[in-house]
Amino acid sequence: MSYTVETVNGCTKKLVFNFESLDLSKQIDEAVKKKQKESNLKGFRKGKAPLKMVHDVYGPQIESDAVNNFIQGEFFEAVTKEDLRVVGYPHFENMNYKKGESISFEALVEIFPTIKLKDFSSLEFTRDEVSVTDEDLDNVRKNQLDQKGEMKEVEGDVALEKGHHAVFNFEGVKEDGSRPENMKGQEYLLEMGSGQFIPGFEDGMMGMKAGEEKNLELTFPADYHVDELKDAKVTFEVKLLEIKEKVLPEWNDETAKELGYESVEDFNTKNTESMTAQRQRSADEKLHQEILEKLIAENELEVPKAMVTQQEDYLKEDLKRSLAQQGFNEQMMEDYFSKWSGDVTSKAEFQVKSGLILEELGRKYEVESTDADLEAKIDEMTKSSGMEADKIREYYLSNEQMKKNMMYAIKEEKTFAALKSDLKIK
Repeated sequence: MSYTVETVNGCTKKLVFNFESLDLSKQIDEAVKKKQKESNLKGFRKGKAPLKMVHDVYGPQIESDAVNNFIQGEFFEAVTKEDLRVVGYPHFENMNYKKGESISFEALVEIFPTIKLKDFSSLEFTRDEVSVTDEDLDNVRKNQLDQKGEMKEVEGDVALEKGHHAVFNFEGVKEDGSRPENMKGQEYLLEMGSGQFIPGFEDGMMGMKAGEEKNLELTFPADYHVDELKDAKVTFEVKLLEIKEKVLPEWNDETAKELGYESVEDFNTKNTESMTAQRQRSADEKLHQEILEKLIAENELEVPKAMVTQQEDYLKEDLKRSLAQQGFNEQMMEDYFSKWSGDVTSKAEFQVKSGLILEELGRKYEVESTDADLEAKIDEMTKSSGMEADKIREYYLSNEQMKKNMMYAIKEEKTFAALKSDLKIK
């Protein structure tokens, strides 16, 4: 064997190669002959230049390629023989090549670490209780009925309060007396308590009555999106024209049918099931996060830098898409990543460690995801989303990557289910 294997750390190996005799002349000669057939040197027809000339022109590059091919071939042969689960690309160093005589070199390579978890049967966790109250159903009902609500004027000597809709004129006056066009409004409709205006505006209007005028002395927030208005002191001249309220239709079976339900009872049943399922998922996600955090804290894990870097790249691309949707340009994104790069790295490390732990636990509990599991998941998604099963099935089965991601998620769920049976969970 012309190499030895050294352990640098839990996820890095060094392969040291030493060939005391090496003659690549045969490979070089064959490469020169091949190059001759395709070469087009000045003064000769294509493929007719003398071998010596081809060797003189292309020899150094051909020899360099031959050496590189030899190095990579020996490296991959050794990796296969040693059954190393390589991550990323090797780093070659300390190469010493003597033409026609010998060669030695070293290859640093990261590998998947061996995960050995400490006993976790004594760990204790608490899962949030899940329930759906009458108030929760009332809120859903109000939100769905809101689209069918009718805006009506509130008559009588009524003061403006939260929940009312104010119809008013307003105009902002800056300290220098200017009245910018972007601080004016006519017959503006505002739901009180919605927080659409700067802090203090809606509070200042509370208690006003129709026909009343009032000046509001306010200061724009320091982080306001318009630079010239940051920390600006402004007087808003307000005149309340009308007070309106949204009147919702009577809640009965007929109204429920208009919203897509069979009856009030059907509305209650379906929304209770939907909210319960959503809250159970949230409770499980929170618990799973706490379990992983505890397992990572309890076990010292070395992870390959290549895996962390790859996950960082994925997170950054995902963040870029999200930030772009929020209106960030390239410079703003660069500033963001410069400021929060440490957070991205920490999150990437956590996700890599989590993935390795779950993979090890999957082996421990002999967990696999099957087509039957996928069908069960599609059925579950159909009930929770209201979408047709065939459309969900087509979405995941027509895209190999989407199916692969879903199968991984199912395996992760099954792994957590098996793990929780060995933990103390209240």
